[in-house]
Amino acid sequence: MRPGRSRLGYLLSFVAPGVLVYVCFVLAPILLSFGYSLTNASLVNPRTRFVGLANYAGLLTDPAFLTSLKVTTILTLIVVIVPNVAGVGVAVLLDRRGWLYNALRSVFFVPVVLSSVVVSVVWMAMLQDDGLINRLFGIRVGWLSDPDLALYSIGMIISWQMLGFCSVVYLAGLQGVPRSLIEAASIDGATAWTRFRKVTWPLLAPALTTNTVMLLITGFKAYDHIQVLTAGGPGLGTTATVAFDVIQIGFTANRTGESSAMAILMLVIIAVVSGVVLRVLNRREVNL
Repeated sequence: MRPGRSRLGYLLSFVAPGVLVYVCFVLAPILLSFGYSLTNASLVNPRTRFVGLANYAGLLTDPAFLTSLKVTTILTLIVVIVPNVAGVGVAVLLDRRGWLYNALRSVFFVPVVLSSVVVSVVWMAMLQDDGLINRLFGIRVGWLSDPDLALYSIGMIISWQMLGFCSVVYLAGLQGVPRSLIEAASIDGATAWTRFRKVTWPLLAPALTTNTVMLLITGFKAYDHIQVLTAGGPGLGTTATVAFDVIQIGFTANRTGESSAMAILMLVIIAVVSGVVLRVLNRREVNL
């Protein structure tokens, strides 16, 4: 067997399965959705005609879509900021040796591996008007029934679930900080806060980049928590994200073309925002 043919055989054996899976389960659905987005396709109406960019133009002037985009943006900001800030604090506290800290790391990471539906059901029981939280503190707050609070409650629940992921990433970054730099700063008289701000935090730049991009994607694609906790309410669309509306319009209202256009538009938004954030944070890493 010739060496060239042997290398080609190995390449096809190892690469082809991955490429096939990617094409079938990622690329093909995206292309199919884009094709549907250019039509008036409906699950209950077999007569489909080409409408061009009409679905996209309609979405950009649709108050309901703009509202869901606003809701998604607010939710994403909460999900990006809260776990990032809290994750740094938790990582610093757990950056110790001993069985207790190892156990606490596992405890913080458990919510990450739980199903979003399971997490939502547990928190829904706790945050109901007569739930554990209100009874424990002797208050009556509509965490999920008040239109002014529901979105922020969902944001905090998702942030709680993602806290363990952020903490582990930051903890890995902390353990990669050279102790010699910390000791040198201590000898120079730097306080703990100054050492963290001037030495530790700049070296956590790669961890910040990873967490921010992952949290951005998590916030933009939030659906499970919304469906279980509020079903888009309370009220009219107060917690309905774009991902939630894609499912509702596509499978409940049977407007496949419009929902496909919404999904493609959201894919573009996520790609652009993630790309910009990734470039800005990568540039920050280089400058540091």
